[in-house]
Amino acid sequence: MSRFTFHVSSYSLQNTVSFGIDAHLTGASMSLLVTGSIGLDTLETPAGKREQVIGGSAIYFSYAASFFAPVRLVGVVGEDHPKTLFSVFQGREVDSSGIEIRKGSKTFRWHGSYLADLNNAETVEVDLNVLAERAPKIPQNFLDSKYVFLANTHPVLQQEMLASLKSPKLVVADSMNLWIQTQRPELCKLLSKVHGFVLNDGEARLLTEERNLIKAAQQVLKMGPKFVVIKKGEHGCLLVSERGAFVLPAYPTDQVIDPTGAGDSFAGGMMGYLATQGGITSAATLKRALAYGTVVASYTIADFSLDGLKHADRDQIDDRWHDLKTAMSF
Repeated sequence: MSRFTFHVSSYSLQNTVSFGIDAHLTGASMSLLVTGSIGLDTLETPAGKREQVIGGSAIYFSYAASFFAPVRLVGVVGEDHPKTLFSVFQGREVDSSGIEIRKGSKTFRWHGSYLADLNNAETVEVDLNVLAERAPKIPQNFLDSKYVFLANTHPVLQQEMLASLKSPKLVVADSMNLWIQTQRPELCKLLSKVHGFVLNDGEARLLTEERNLIKAAQQVLKMGPKFVVIKKGEHGCLLVSERGAFVLPAYPTDQVIDPTGAGDSFAGGMMGYLATQGGITSAATLKRALAYGTVVASYTIADFSLDGLKHADRDQIDDRWHDLKTAMSF
């Protein structure tokens, strides 16, 4: 891939895009399965501190994706899980019957600080707890899921859960620096089995040892995925596939309270939209999906934990999507 044909100036979100759900994509055929961490977060940002709030990659992803498509959530928590866990998705199309409460185990915990830099979380303390154990079992009625997102968790667990699915049409995975540093061989095995991979700029450089993000993404493509999305925080995101490269800025907002979960919400918006499109990953569809992910993430960062997303609705998301489309027109 020596030349790239997609540039910011070629950003063309078509006016004919339907914001509704395609009539032929309903029920199980559109259900989006997510597996990943569910945890309790302690967060420190310039706006304040919150202790033991519900978080985890699968939680943020599920809430974000549910604006677009039904979500099937698979995860595991310990006996010490918060009582409010199963009311988080009240009123949303998220099937949480795949959450396992494991006796004798403790829930994943993460303490992160953004006091030095809102773009980069400093891990103050992490307790893997239940995430260091066996993978949760995917319910039988979830095994026919066509769209799958392997949210950030141990790559061995991601592979185990992927192996149990029947015939997924689109599989995208996420990861983090912890697994790149400690589980690189297993992460590389995972990458050979997925269609898409999402990671941030620091993780891309860590994984490939390439400073240039285009070159880094090209190296990841050689590991197996058909497309790679590199998140760049306030600087937007980069999409690279065999068809070329595409850059999208972040949605302009002056309300940044807590960046936690922004990347997972971005992935949820992206995958939720792709599920409504039958998992199509054409250049145009991926661009629109990235724009939706970008907009959803702009709500996440506006408050702590899930509070920013809880104050959003689909009409507001569509309005911001149009605003971003207009801003990207030349």
